[in-house]
Amino acid sequence: MQSTPRRATFEGAGVALVGDLWPAGDDNTPVRGIALFLHGVAQTRHSWRRTAARLAQTGWVAYAIDLRGHGDSEWAVDGSYGVSAHLADLHKIVQTVRNEHPGLPVAIIGASLGGKVALIGLGEAPDLAEILVLVDIAVTVEMGGGHRVREFMKSAPAGFASLEEAAEAVSVYKAGAPRAGNVDGLRKNLRLRDGRWYWHWDPAMLAPQDSTDPDAPVSEEIRQRASEAARRITRPVLLVRGQASDVVSEAGVDEMLSLITHLEVIDVREAGHMVTGDDNDMFTAGLGDFLTRTASDHGAFPKGTG
Repeated sequence: MQSTPRRATFEGAGVALVGDLWPAGDDNTPVRGIALFLHGVAQTRHSWRRTAARLAQTGWVAYAIDLRGHGDSEWAVDGSYGVSAHLADLHKIVQTVRNEHPGLPVAIIGASLGGKVALIGLGEAPDLAEILVLVDIAVTVEMGGGHRVREFMKSAPAGFASLEEAAEAVSVYKAGAPRAGNVDGLRKNLRLRDGRWYWHWDPAMLAPQDSTDPDAPVSEEIRQRASEAARRITRPVLLVRGQASDVVSEAGVDEMLSLITHLEVIDVREAGHMVTGDDNDMFTAGLGDFLTRTASDHGAFPKGTG
């Protein structure tokens, strides 16, 4: 399995975006399509690395992108981090990958914020992608879970004295989960400035974007926009929910089933909102099965077309 991807760059809507690319399999592997991974708020493209690498081995051209203001992508000079800004970036990204790999179906796999943007995008532009996978995100999310994420993002404005200190903060956020023995992996999520470690995201994204309420995880306007978009989606859609999630409830899943009647749902046992990190093997297996089934409707493409 190719674990080291190529670096990819994209021009977003006024920002430069950075991603990773895993080419599809080898010369004997038929190319199935493009898998475009979008992370959640406060995450980076690296949260997808194991899943993307495994999908690539089965014939998917896999891209994982740092959203604007996250990871190695540029910060928005005007502080624009609302859904519409992310959606404008997504349209440009999809156009770029379609130009690079003509004829291949596009599957967008979006977690949390990335999923909400993709959901609205596909509902408002049916040709944006052929397949949609939502990872622990729904039209209606639980206020408590969204508030907990925002509080974590605001919790260390002065940064950390060491990677170990940052690791302890992550452990507390994950409800006392054991701290990782090797903290070097956190370097991908932190930036060293003036001798202290700061989270990778732009603090400006914590300012109200789609709502005047600074504590609202999702505004009513965006919730309504997502609801209307969901009703219009006819493409295959999979929702992967962490069974222990404090962001997507069973009621949220039921609402999604009423809006997207052909929706498929996978509950990942004992996983929370960070599904890919809590049980990556089960997540990747379920995702791979869904993509294989749905992509077969478009056919597999010989090596060289993607």
